[in-house]
Amino acid sequence: SIGSHAPNERKGTGPFSFRTERHGGAMVTAKRVLAAGSRGITSSSAGAKVASLRAAAARARRTGFPLPPGTAVPVLARGIPKGHQQQRVAARALAEGTAAEDMKRKAGSSSGAASGSASPPQGSPKLRKVAPARDDKNDFLSIVVLGASGDLAKRKVIPALFALYYQGMLPENFVVMGYARSELSDQAFRDSLEARLTCRIEDKENCVGKMDAFLSKCFYCQGGYDSESGFDRLNTKLCDHETTYLDQMQQGGGSGDSSVGNSINANRIFYMSIPPSVFLPAAECTSKKASGTKGWTRVIVEKPFGRDAETSAALNAGLAKHLTEEQVYRIDHYLGKELVENLIVLRFANLVFEPLWNRQYVENVQIIFSENFGTEGRGGYFDNYGIIRDIMQNHLLQVLALFAMEPPVSLDAEDIRNEKVKVLRSMRTLDLEDVVVGQYTGRTTGESGTMVTYPGYLDDETVPEGSIVPTFAAAALFIDNPRWEGVPFLMKAGKALDKRHAEIRVQFKSIPGSLYKDKDGSLGNNELVIRIQPEEAITLKISNKIPGLGMNLNNTKLNLQYKDDYSDFQFPDAYERLILDAVNGDKRLFIRSDELEAAWDIFTPALHQIDAGELPPELYPYGSRGPVGAHYLASKYGVRWASSK
Repeated sequence: SIGSHAPNERKGTGPFSFRTERHGGAMVTAKRVLAAGSRGITSSSAGAKVASLRAAAARARRTGFPLPPGTAVPVLARGIPKGHQQQRVAARALAEGTAAEDMKRKAGSSSGAASGSASPPQGSPKLRKVAPARDDKNDFLSIVVLGASGDLAKRKVIPALFALYYQGMLPENFVVMGYARSELSDQAFRDSLEARLTCRIEDKENCVGKMDAFLSKCFYCQGGYDSESGFDRLNTKLCDHETTYLDQMQQGGGSGDSSVGNSINANRIFYMSIPPSVFLPAAECTSKKASGTKGWTRVIVEKPFGRDAETSAALNAGLAKHLTEEQVYRIDHYLGKELVENLIVLRFANLVFEPLWNRQYVENVQIIFSENFGTEGRGGYFDNYGIIRDIMQNHLLQVLALFAMEPPVSLDAEDIRNEKVKVLRSMRTLDLEDVVVGQYTGRTTGESGTMVTYPGYLDDETVPEGSIVPTFAAAALFIDNPRWEGVPFLMKAGKALDKRHAEIRVQFKSIPGSLYKDKDGSLGNNELVIRIQPEEAITLKISNKIPGLGMNLNNTKLNLQYKDDYSDFQFPDAYERLILDAVNGDKRLFIRSDELEAAWDIFTPALHQIDAGELPPELYPYGSRGPVGAHYLASKYGVRWASSK
């Protein structure tokens, strides 16, 4: 019955009432429920869905055209969590009402044609044809690297762009525009990049001759990150490249078809490889002076996303003033690692694992990050954040969320991110009693008959004297939901430890009433190990009979070694994968604002206490396994840190 009443007439009351308005003969439903009902929403994702629906209705009222069926409205309706039933009903009603109205209009048009009328009723807009999916292969892409003279841009971002280029993964028509405060010419910028661009051994054939072609697409613009005049110059240079290309395509691009140029977009990606202190000024200047006018604009933001819940919220609010959430891609390069992305496949594409992935069978989960080197001159930057902010709150917590989430409705980015947010919101706030922090000291050892001295953290000249910032942390985290209630998730991260590795260890419970309890006491429980780096691997530890006449058991492995089993396949760098996803508009591996908020809520209280000196760091020697307190923390929950052998 929606849309069947007189203009501006109201039907019913309360949150399910609707108001109808007529614009140029087109009936558009306006949802009072979405204005009133959304105030009670506690889920940020649901609120975003409702806001999108409200915007869709506003566009419909403004243009006088009904929303056609098959648009994002029904999808948004499905995307609203089940707990927000009023909003789901409203969204579904909007979709059904606009679809019914469109059908009525088409029927009227057919009737007019049958009676000899060649034009639509007076006062009604002409029905628009649904445009076919556009071909974007001719679109132009400008990739702007802010902070292009910095270490991250030269070491990771631009080499990743080159790798995507020589593999044929970038659009055919693109430029890379470096932007930084340093004074450089285009040629000087290219010279600074050349030594950093390398080809993987297996890609030598594809790479031959590609380096010069890639460098010819690299340009440079000098300016400050808070300088509107600088971004004006940047925009002028980008427009010059875009106009040259679009003019060429308008003339047929060599194909003789001048109509091709009329449908081409000029898209822009801005990669913020800059200090967090200038994120907001750069975002403002980008929005005001350098956004694309004939295509989309996307902005990739590097971590850290604040220092705590308050600063992160301020950063998000600042970005929201200048960019939509759809434009912002918060990058965490750890999510681009092969074994992290494989977590979803391992869980949901293998029947053998999913039934065991819960509190009934899992004793504990360990997520471990270890580096065998110290700050090495980067202590000044590190001292502003510490190991918890630098590694735990983002990299490891993102791994935990992917590991522990419920099955998503689909592989759509929003469905996956919705499940991650649910996990993070189910987690307890970290208690200081469940944290151990440490700081490495110098150590002198004899290696191959030579004495070698490794400096301590405070020996780094860039570190403030007397700093108590932790270089090691271990924490016990808990997820209070039906799947994981009571299962300890132990996190450990540190610098200057005995080895470099990152892995997830799932230790399963003992077998109740084991037939081999007299033999398997020394074997330990089954354990699934997912080694993220280096030498990616997945191993399952099982108990097995040793060949022979006796009944002797040992602990052995079912072993998938990526370097052996996938030796013919490429292992792209994490930045390659994530930049390509940003180009394609795939946000599965990027962090949403409400996800970031939930992550900071877990760690912020403990971080403030640590910053205030309430938990002094334990000292541990360079090259050791970390402070002893980490082992006491694990034993508190009946767990032993697993060996990586």
